[in-house]
Amino acid sequence: MNTIFRFMKKNIKIIAFVALLSAALVSFFPKEKSDPEKDKALLQLITFVIEKGHYDPKTIDDNFSKSLYKSYIEGLDPSKRLFLQSDIDEFSKFEMQLDDQILNKDLSFFDLTYNRMMQRTKESKSYYKEVLSKPFDYNQDEELDTNYEKAPYTKTTEELRDRWRKQIKLSTLASLTDKMDFEKKKDSISKSSQTKLKKEDLEPKTFEKLEAETRENSLKSLDEVYAFMSELTREDYFGIYLNNIAETFDPHTSYLAPEDKEKFDVSMSGKFFGIGARLQKKNDYTEITDLISGGPAWRGKELEAGDVVMKVAQGKGEFVDIVGMRLDDVVKKIKGPKGTEVRLTVKKTDGSIKVISIIRDEVELEETYAKSSVVEKNGLKYGIIYLPKFYIDFADRSGRDAAKDVKLELERLKKEGVQGIIMDLRDNGGGSLSTVVDIAGMFIKEGPVVQVKAVGQDREVLSDVDTSIQWDGPLVVMINNFSASASEILAAAIQDYKRGIVVGSKQSFGKGTVQNVYELNRYIRNSSFGDLGALKTTTQKFYRIDGGSTQLKGVESDVHMPDRFSYVEIGERDIKNAMPWDKIEAAPYKTLSIPNFETIIARSNARIKNNPQFALIDDNAKWLSKRRDENNYNLNLNKFEAEQKAIEQEIKKYKPINSYKTNLQFQSLPYEIAMMQKDTLLKEKRVRWHESLAKDAYVEEALNILDDLQTKGVKKAIAPSSRSKKDKIVGSL
Repeated sequence: MNTIFRFMKKNIKIIAFVALLSAALVSFFPKEKSDPEKDKALLQLITFVIEKGHYDPKTIDDNFSKSLYKSYIEGLDPSKRLFLQSDIDEFSKFEMQLDDQILNKDLSFFDLTYNRMMQRTKESKSYYKEVLSKPFDYNQDEELDTNYEKAPYTKTTEELRDRWRKQIKLSTLASLTDKMDFEKKKDSISKSSQTKLKKEDLEPKTFEKLEAETRENSLKSLDEVYAFMSELTREDYFGIYLNNIAETFDPHTSYLAPEDKEKFDVSMSGKFFGIGARLQKKNDYTEITDLISGGPAWRGKELEAGDVVMKVAQGKGEFVDIVGMRLDDVVKKIKGPKGTEVRLTVKKTDGSIKVISIIRDEVELEETYAKSSVVEKNGLKYGIIYLPKFYIDFADRSGRDAAKDVKLELERLKKEGVQGIIMDLRDNGGGSLSTVVDIAGMFIKEGPVVQVKAVGQDREVLSDVDTSIQWDGPLVVMINNFSASASEILAAAIQDYKRGIVVGSKQSFGKGTVQNVYELNRYIRNSSFGDLGALKTTTQKFYRIDGGSTQLKGVESDVHMPDRFSYVEIGERDIKNAMPWDKIEAAPYKTLSIPNFETIIARSNARIKNNPQFALIDDNAKWLSKRRDENNYNLNLNKFEAEQKAIEQEIKKYKPINSYKTNLQFQSLPYEIAMMQKDTLLKEKRVRWHESLAKDAYVEEALNILDDLQTKGVKKAIAPSSRSKKDKIVGSL
């Protein structure tokens, strides 16, 4: 039970053509025969579960159909380089009929769009191969508008081919100008840098050679994209259609295919059973890209990054050749129950072939979990806890979770004698509802933390009933635009109780809904369809203890710090089908008091206003906002190069943002220092984290606020408690 957040960040640089194509080409090459009865069962199950369990289910009518049609078609071909206008004309006949098709389990619209997509994708493969078979005319004066949302669909294949040509030309221009720039700088490259390059890269190259290399690289990239897409099945694609239906109810309701459900569980718990290796597909081969610190493969010291897996065997069973196999299928063969053996035939980087036996075990994804560091400032020691998500293993409640880990980090920091703590919730997209209530309770004696409400039911007040306090000293909570859901509950509770100071972006993401995950097989008996996956659906809305919702509005920081998204609409308010903001009755609670609160906020605002780093960040945010609206690119080489150099000159102005350094030195705690003596990978990760903290102006200002809070701490409650009951905690966010 949880919520997944996906955010789109627009870059000022040209979006690589391959990335755009990956978003558009989604499973158009079927490798399995379809099962219409299974598809119909899924369609019926999903609509049934949503209608019965959703917080505010929409009526499946013509308006629903129209909204679904728009999002589905736009998602299939976002850059409008696959469908012709004639295809859209044919599809549009169903625009007001999808509600009837859903209710009647009619798949004709899905089949039409799927089959047409496969046809157009097959045709498009010939377009890019033809375009890249000969040099571009870079002297021609022409432009490309990359605002695809406003662009019309092409009427003929000739127009479509030309659209492909222009987009590929834009992609190659970006690469070609980089190569030309490198060519000019070859003579000035230091000897130490030259040793890192291939001999052929240092040899002089003509423009014709550079242009040919650029096209070869583009062709290779596009071939790899199409090879990857060819692995996806019709079942994968039908899952996308089901997701569009689910998301038409609200953006956080979604269908989870079996593989996606497994990934969801891993993301929530931070652990799985396997060998502890990350894989990637390179053409027909599966390569080891990374070993997870502490995992079986890492402990065995035989498997290495760069090894290519050729065959897989279960225990003493026969080896299975995996060359050309789908990556998901390879992963299924390598993962398995704890204590079982898997044997891998791998090709090492030196060309040798080796059989490696590994006993599967529980693998923990260290980057999922809370971590802490200490720093000294003005003779005082402070701690910072970074919490990437509110994780929990729903299958093993006695196991590791965010609340238990945060409590442990607090105890460790207290042992180090820290006199103030920063809770860093930046980019934390949420997680378990129960863990956030427990964590909030570590900073207050007792009382309500959050209110949840389902349609037709009374509000439920979720409270901290444990009178113990893990940390009663100065506290700063850091948030940004991407702090969502459970993060917003914690930040809001700290703010409402006046227990600490919330700093960061003007406001958080603005997701104020709770989701539950339902296994679909539980709703159907004696099924021969196998695993049908799960549905994640919005079942409740949550509210601050003051009665206000965080939906759309998020949590407003006590101290606003400029960031690169200050002038861009980002968050729940920018998502289609988002639920509205509302307010309910406040829960009875007692506030604390932060001495000199207004003075501390004023001091921080003054420092930020006079800080050149924040002034530069704010100026950069304005520039980025302006750049987002510039979609026209000149495809003439000289003009394109001039435009890019002008942009680069502007970018130089903002380079000091990334080179900013404080005089702060962050350190690991003693237990972690001992671990790093045996785990060099952990040491490397912590060194990188500490270096990033030392360059972080936001953390620096949070520490300044902790300095200002060094008075008499937080005063006791100023109002009597009137909390009347304690309620069980259900659901998640």
